[in-house]
Amino acid sequence: MKVTPTAIPEVLILEPQVFGDDRGFFFESFNARRFEQLTGIAAVFVQDNHSKSARNVLRGLHYQIRQPQGKLVRVAAGAIYDVVVDMRRSSPFFGRWVGIELSAENRRQLWVPPGFAHGFVVTSDTAECLYKTTDYWAPEFERALLWNDPALGIAWPLSAEPMLSGKDSQGVLLADAEAFA
Repeated sequence: MKVTPTAIPEVLILEPQVFGDDRGFFFESFNARRFEQLTGIAAVFVQDNHSKSARNVLRGLHYQIRQPQGKLVRVAAGAIYDVVVDMRRSSPFFGRWVGIELSAENRRQLWVPPGFAHGFVVTSDTAECLYKTTDYWAPEFERALLWNDPALGIAWPLSAEPMLSGKDSQGVLLADAEAFA
């Protein structure tokens, strides 16, 4: 597995070693020992999530102000543009974002540390996303940043108006958001 830091060093791109031949392919999508050896992170995952969405569905930008979740995100079918925003006020990267394409074809995974908001937009006809979390979903602590906050300036690769949930369309601006110390 290859691990590459992004412009925000704690956010990591993981690329598994894929073994393929004319029958198909095999890769190990997660190994706790190898993950810790390569990243220095002893993550304990407690929940797996699976979503399927249509083109231009935009989910996020979500975070939990208490019980913050680390996430290991990958795509099993289709493609997404995955975005992470640093919500740690003490960080030199506070309010900055990184985005990366995750797809079934490139098999990349993204490590989203606790203390970051996370979201994605579907860039294929449909996409199925799988992600592991280090803490349980706690709706009472969930917050959402406004996906198109001009202060963030996220360059979403949209081919039409995004399809949003009611919650996501009511996200708050970074200037008004609860953040981590």
